[in-house]
Amino acid sequence: MKRGFGFAIALALAIAAPATAQEVPQDNAEVAAMFAADQSQRMADTDDHEAAARADEQRRMHIRELFEAGELKTGADYFGAAFIFQHGNEPRDYLLAHVLAVRAAALGHRDAQWIAAATLDRYLQSIGQPQIYSTQYRFPNEGGVTMEPYDRTLLVDALRKASSAGDLAAQERKLAEYAKLVAPAKAGGDEAGSN
Repeated sequence: MKRGFGFAIALALAIAAPATAQEVPQDNAEVAAMFAADQSQRMADTDDHEAAARADEQRRMHIRELFEAGELKTGADYFGAAFIFQHGNEPRDYLLAHVLAVRAAALGHRDAQWIAAATLDRYLQSIGQPQIYSTQYRFPNEGGVTMEPYDRTLLVDALRKASSAGDLAAQERKLAEYAKLVAPAKAGGDEAGSN
C-alpha cells in the first residue's frame, strides 16, 4: 500500500510540473540598437533635418514590424519602442508611444513612468489639448519658452513626482532655467523640447 501511495504522489508531481522551465525573455537587440541610434541622433548637432526625419521614420516602421510580429517582449523593448514612436510626427505615433510606455511600466522597467507621462503630454498637445504632467516645453517664434497649454489642476503633485515630471515648484524652476538659456527670438519655429 505504501508503495502505491508513493507512486501516486510522484505521478501527480510529474503531471503538475511543467515539462520545461519557462524561458525568461531577452531584450531584443534590434530594438536596443534602434533606441541607441534614436538617442544618439538627438544628441548630434546636425542641420540635416530631412535625413533625421527619414531615419526616425525608418525606425518607426521597423519597430512597428517587430511589434506586430510579437518581437517586443521585455520592459526594455517597450521602453525603447516608446521613445522611437514619441519622435513621430502625428497624434497616432504619440498615442502608440504612450501605449508602449505603459506596457514597459507594467513589465517593471524602472524609467518607464517618465516616458509614459511624456508621451501622454505630447499626444494631448498634438490634438489641441493641454498637457497634464508638464514634460513638454515649447519655444515660440517670438522667443522664450513655455509649458503652455498646461492643465495644472487635473493632477496632484504626488502623481507628477511619481512620473519624474517634478512638482509644480520644480517645474517652474526648470522653466526659469530654460528661459535663461533661450535667446529672446529663436528662429526655426515652435517645437516641443523634451526628448
